[in-house]
Amino acid sequence: MSSTVFRTKKVEQSILDTEEPEHALKKSLSALDLTVFGVGVIIGTGIFVLTGTVAKNNAGPAVALAFVVSGVVCALAALCYAEFASTVPVAGSAYTFSYASLGELPAWIIGWDLVLEFALGTAVVAVGWSGYVASLLDNAGWHLPEALSGREGADGFGFDILAAALVLVLTGILVLGMKLSARITSLVVAIKVVVVLVVIVAGAFFIKADNYDPFIPKAQTVEAGADLQSPLIQLMFGWAPSNFGVMGIFTAASVVFFAFIGFDVVATAAEETKNPQRDMPRGILGSLVICTTLYVAVAIVVTGMQKYTDLSVDAPLADAFKATGHPWFAGFISFGAAVGLTTVCMILLLGQTRVFFAMSRDGLLPRFFSHVHPRFRTPHRPTILLGVIIAILAGFTSLSELAELVNIGTLFAFVVVAIGVVILRRSRPELPRAFRTPLVPFLPIVSVLASLWLMLNLPAETWLRFGIWMVIGFVIYFLYGRSHSRLGLQEKATAGAVPKPQSGDSK
Repeated sequence: MSSTVFRTKKVEQSILDTEEPEHALKKSLSALDLTVFGVGVIIGTGIFVLTGTVAKNNAGPAVALAFVVSGVVCALAALCYAEFASTVPVAGSAYTFSYASLGELPAWIIGWDLVLEFALGTAVVAVGWSGYVASLLDNAGWHLPEALSGREGADGFGFDILAAALVLVLTGILVLGMKLSARITSLVVAIKVVVVLVVIVAGAFFIKADNYDPFIPKAQTVEAGADLQSPLIQLMFGWAPSNFGVMGIFTAASVVFFAFIGFDVVATAAEETKNPQRDMPRGILGSLVICTTLYVAVAIVVTGMQKYTDLSVDAPLADAFKATGHPWFAGFISFGAAVGLTTVCMILLLGQTRVFFAMSRDGLLPRFFSHVHPRFRTPHRPTILLGVIIAILAGFTSLSELAELVNIGTLFAFVVVAIGVVILRRSRPELPRAFRTPLVPFLPIVSVLASLWLMLNLPAETWLRFGIWMVIGFVIYFLYGRSHSRLGLQEKATAGAVPKPQSGDSK
């Protein structure tokens, strides 16, 4: 059985599958499009909210260094993604990479993980977008009924019509074509980046040097808990984390990592890129560098405008401007956040549909979903299915407690991709690689360790929920995926076509 569940799909076969007319996606994206996608999905609520939270509770003004640490962890993974995406330019990201290096069962598990990551991520972002838009409408004097804002009663039986509507509209855009999606994303990302730059430049005039003293506050030991809400590393080793100080920076880094989630989505568009060997590494690494720079700049500005002990947790940038006597920036920042979350939602939904499409094309999910639209050349069936499901999920469900599942799913994908780079280097050294991860295997090993460290800092409850989702994935694979695997069926057909030796052949 182990020989079947760990069978690998050759890179050449994966590329050939993309050339079948009924399963072929349209190639229309450039390096600029990919970079815009990356910036569009990374810059979201993190830059507007998390900065204040970790500065006040974990790192003080050194939150800027926490963003650098998280950016380095992501950069390690990005280098591994860049090699895979340029070597195996096929939709599916970590799922496709795992199929080529680790085998079918690990590929299924990482694909199942990505389905969870992108679906919950899309729904969470849609709900966040709805909150910003509802706030802007309230400021304009337009009030949505509570039953249509998802806030009715303590039990939350309302339907968040704004969140659901956003997902459905974006679903329609993705069905119509990647180029249209790229153009809309470019426009929205331009607006979002301008808002961020205005905030940075304007805020720089209100910086007071005294607010940076001390830059790294004195360490404070946090009492270790003993419940599922505590980080797993506490329950395993009895380790008591510290806020502030040098260790506080690393604790903050595990929190602000949320702000970087999404750059790996760029890899899901490899099959729709004109020149993936050249453009995928540029798009992945370029977007990460741009966003890390913006995050560090925002962190420096906001902690310079207001003492870290006085920063707001819910809206640090907006409240910092209010504290300096410029309250109109609050509305401006809310507008930027609402605009920014639109692209985050769309690109997460894009990644979700491409992974689902790739798994369907391989037979691990029903092949019905692997056909592209005859005119738009997009995977319209999984896009519509998942769009409707996520719209319902976003409309009815409060997902704040599940948001950390998105984080652990992303880190798990980082670990698998880094290991896959090392394995594929050894098993297929002759493959042409337009981009090569430096210092293999040292750098991928460091990437694995860094990702595992951040995973251990997540609550034990998150690990429990993640484990349950993985068990469900195992059950589905052995009940359906393993027997319907296209690779498995091809192997059986090949074995059946070999003539049996006649009695005289041995003579």
